Amino acid sequence: MKKAIEINNLTKTYKGKKGAQVQALKGLALEIMPGEEFGFLGPNGAGKSTTIKTLMGLIRPTAGDALILEERISSNSARRHVGYLPENPAFYDYLTAEEYLTFVARAFDVPSNLLRERVCESLRIMELWDARKRPMRGYSKGMVQRVGLAQTLIHDPDVYILDEPMSGLDPIGRALVKEIILDLKKRGKSVFFSTHITDDVEKVCDRVGVIVRGKLEALDSVENIVRKGIEGYIVQTRLGLGRHEALSGFEIRGTNETFAEYFVPAAAFNQFMSLAGHNSVEVTLVETKRKDLEAFFLEIVEKGEAR
Repeated sequence: MKKAIEINNLTKTYKGKKGAQVQALKGLALEIMPGEEFGFLGPNGAGKSTTIKTLMGLIRPTAGDALILEERISSNSARRHVGYLPENPAFYDYLTAEEYLTFVARAFDVPSNLLRERVCESLRIMELWDARKRPMRGYSKGMVQRVGLAQTLIHDPDVYILDEPMSGLDPIGRALVKEIILDLKKRGKSVFFSTHITDDVEKVCDRVGVIVRGKLEALDSVENIVRKGIEGYIVQTRLGLGRHEALSGFEIRGTNETFAEYFVPAAAFNQFMSLAGHNSVEVTLVETKRKDLEAFFLEIVEKGEAR
């Protein structure tokens, strides 16, 4: 099975102010599998856009290499299988969205018998149908972003590389993009997208990588991150039943006339439940208290920037 994206020791060094060397990427190594939705997280200036521009052949790496569907990124054939959204899409604003998408479809050699269908489908998916005949100079930033996303869909590629795809979108637009990414997953497509918004990643991605100062500092599945982030449990018990004094060693969060609420560390959960059972204390509710992806992200960024 072909890997969707394979990045090997990717390094990019720029010449900064006064001739100083700036390492934007430091030996980045990463693999994205077919059908995988991958979130590339990092603070501003971490190297997310540099990675994506390198993958798309817009800048050359100083060292290392990358492949898309086993084709080197230096080849035109690699990019024919990619739907690409840049960080700040810009178009010929005298064109209408319909005209521009028709141009993109022809550039990707979409068969003439499918061209009209693909253009219309992309316009409808991105909810641009009513504005399709208007010149794009009159579009809002969010509408321009939607056109950018529509043109990634037009040739039905197997790999999508999206740089900040939710940027400039209102909550409705953001929800729409998440829905589209999940639909691409159902169809077996691979999506690699950068963002600094953890909520976007947590809802749609299989795995996440965190880049800080050009170096990949963390790589794991969203499921593992969430599971490892369990700090403990909020346990509610019914008052008036059993000997609650047996639970005095645990932090009590609050009480009312009917219930008591405890915080139980993950390592002590079995002990708490055993004590409750032996002392006839009725447990009425157990809720998991966990760190979210944002806490994980901030912790990794803090460690990476401290080095």
